[in-house]
This record gives sequence, C-alpha cells and structure tokens, in this order.
Amino acid sequence: MIENREQLQEILKKANQHARKQAKELGASIYYIKNNKRIREDAEGNKFEITFDAAGKRQEYEYHE
Repeated sequence: MIENREQLQEILKKANQHARKQAKELGASIYYIKNNKRIREDAEGNKFEITFDAAGKRQEYEYHE
C-alpha cells in the first residue's frame, strides 16, 4: 500500500512519463487540460489548443505557454 503523498506523486509521475513515451513511439497525440484549455500534444512535442466554435466545429491553434 502507498505510505504517503510523495510516493503517490512519484508513481503518478512515472506513469505519466511512461504514457508519453509510448504515445511518442506510436506517433499518437496526447490530450490534456492545462490552465483551463484543451491541449493536444503531437508525437513531435508540438502543442495545439483545441477550441469549438458556436456551431460545434473543432479548431486547433498553436499553443504557446
């Protein structure tokens, strides 16, 4: 069983790194939310903000932190 918060954070960090590595190897994108924005990060590390217009059409814009 997990003994403390720091151990849990380390496990989650390793899981995140593993998922990113697998996605990159497969050429897949990773999707997540950061600063209340939907982000898609492609296998090359390029980041795009995903938005939807009033008609529900998906749009992507280059994302800069």
